[in-house]
Amino acid sequence: MTDTGVRIDGNRLLLPGGAVVRFVRTLRLPEEGTHPLPPGLGEFPVRRVEDYPDTVPEAWRARGGVMLPVYLREAMWLSFAGTREPAALQVGVGKVCAVSGRPWSGRLSRDPQNYVVLPRQPWLDGINSGTGTVRQFVAVPLGMGATVEGQVTGEEVWGGVQLQDFRLNDRELARWRDAERLRAGAVPRGAFGAPMPAPAAPGAAPAYGGAARARSAPAMGLGVGGSMHQEVYRDERPLEHWAESPAGRVFVHLVTPPQWRRVTGEEPPPSPVDRAAYTQAGLPWYDYYDQDAHDLAPTGPLGDVKPVGDWLGDDHEPWQEPGQKQVRPLKDAQGKPVEDGDW
Repeated sequence: MTDTGVRIDGNRLLLPGGAVVRFVRTLRLPEEGTHPLPPGLGEFPVRRVEDYPDTVPEAWRARGGVMLPVYLREAMWLSFAGTREPAALQVGVGKVCAVSGRPWSGRLSRDPQNYVVLPRQPWLDGINSGTGTVRQFVAVPLGMGATVEGQVTGEEVWGGVQLQDFRLNDRELARWRDAERLRAGAVPRGAFGAPMPAPAAPGAAPAYGGAARARSAPAMGLGVGGSMHQEVYRDERPLEHWAESPAGRVFVHLVTPPQWRRVTGEEPPPSPVDRAAYTQAGLPWYDYYDQDAHDLAPTGPLGDVKPVGDWLGDDHEPWQEPGQKQVRPLKDAQGKPVEDGDW
């Protein structure tokens, strides 16, 4: 196995070029209607697979990467920050592109676009599902057919999340840096932070050994939940401005809480706070709009994906609408290397 170019720092993944990816716990939206962006409930803990050679299943070890614990039907979003240099980031859910709905590819594509552009895209809460909307990422087990992977490909083999990072090619990166030096006195657009304070990174994982390596593990993937207002922005650069090969990639395994305990010896985060308590506490929701950017149209494969409720049954937890004053407008308004494997 080789260094992916991706490093881990606390619960953050550091991509080549400086982009930072965090996995954020959030409220699960109802599967009817379209909603503002839900607030964050803190980061998922992230650990390197290679740090637990005696307890991780062999399949995880072969794929390398990192792992994080999720509960059944728990929702997440991906936060992108940390860089001003342009980057093209592919996001896969079970090796299905979350932007285009096409199979995972080692190359960038424009028709349809199979990546998001950083730093313009500050976060991604779900699959590209419609003009100005995404369908929320929601964790479900493999084997039911409820994942995006299962619905698009007819099989559930990979699960997890896949990230692959491309930088500008050498010529275009040099041109971009020259242009930025000429604008040195200007306020940069910058990288966008997450709409919630990041909790302090936990300490080092406790030593945990002596147990026999698990031969298999409950596999989790991402299905979809409710719809929310969020654009997936179109790339304004010619495709040939990007490098042909990725600068780094990483496989993110989604682990059930019991398996997380067995593998790491750590307690997973508590189950997410219920919707009513969060809304009644008056905590904010968000509405993000970038008037200078253009949204991508949805693609056929992702438009047909059904919500997890079609497999798991109705969600009986009562929904509490946020008050008007709770929705806030935004904008216009070094760590350890992560091993890669075979996947």
